[in-house]
Amino acid sequence: MKAISYSRYGGPEVLAFGEVRDPKVGPDAVLVKVRAAAVNPVDWKAREGYLDGILAPVFPVVPGWDVSGVVVRPGVAVSEYEVGDEVIGYVREDFLSRGTFAEYVAAPVRTLARKPRNLSFEEAAGLPLVGLTAHQVLSKVLQVRRGETVLVHAAAGGVGSIAVQLGVHLGARVIGTASERNHDFVRGLGGEPVVYGEGLGERVRGLAPEGVDAAFDTVGGDALKVSANLLAPEGRLASIADNDVVTYGGRYYFVRPDAQDLQHLADLAEQGVVGVHVDETFPLERAADAHRMNQEGRTRGKIVVTVGWGSEGEGEGE
Repeated sequence: MKAISYSRYGGPEVLAFGEVRDPKVGPDAVLVKVRAAAVNPVDWKAREGYLDGILAPVFPVVPGWDVSGVVVRPGVAVSEYEVGDEVIGYVREDFLSRGTFAEYVAAPVRTLARKPRNLSFEEAAGLPLVGLTAHQVLSKVLQVRRGETVLVHAAAGGVGSIAVQLGVHLGARVIGTASERNHDFVRGLGGEPVVYGEGLGERVRGLAPEGVDAAFDTVGGDALKVSANLLAPEGRLASIADNDVVTYGGRYYFVRPDAQDLQHLADLAEQGVVGVHVDETFPLERAADAHRMNQEGRTRGKIVVTVGWGSEGEGEGE
């Protein structure tokens, strides 16, 4: 099958488009014909070797954890899905090798949910990692409750934009940091935008004089420090970007695959509670450009890689 892969750590230039071995489908997995795969910061961080301490690479590595596609073959122990089912997944294993930037991926059922029927494959591919991250942090770590005030950093980004929508759904007031060009976008999600950068603390205090009940840091560094200083008494702090959060009494969190959580998000998407904004799409062979764009930051919503299929691509990747 055709895929993007890399055989050594490095910049986007190490990504190559070409033939790789077809994936084997384990008993508890399904073979998914990939329609789209979203790009996340963790993808280029893994490509550059930053995750080497926790995830061993098996080169060549096919990058990507987010996927939307169609089941073409269930594993022998799988009863949850049948051929033709449309699915989404956060297909992360405990090593780097068999990613989603490919024509096919063998996805364990524990990583999958049914694709929201009202989302395109491109939109659906952008939901799993960011949606799970936002949901797990807001509901399980910060335990946001109705009537509380929540600060979300990078509110126009992938995780931030979903966090704003989920926070509003939970009944919270959501203040979100964003550049001025993205303020209307954040308002459209239900948040109250503030410009990030110098003076952020004063601007947030102007909106929430008593402080915020919870802060969700997706940036790290100065944003984390400002967040800690903005907490109300008994306020909670979590970060997915900076493990120094523990020095402020907060919690560092790394998202995990969870089929039940992912199905919950898919259901919310079908109900119109959560939407995914796709900023730009790239064909599979231009995945390196997608990585570059994601690494530059300032993205509104998600960057997605699409896999084109003609009549010759309708097989099972045998």
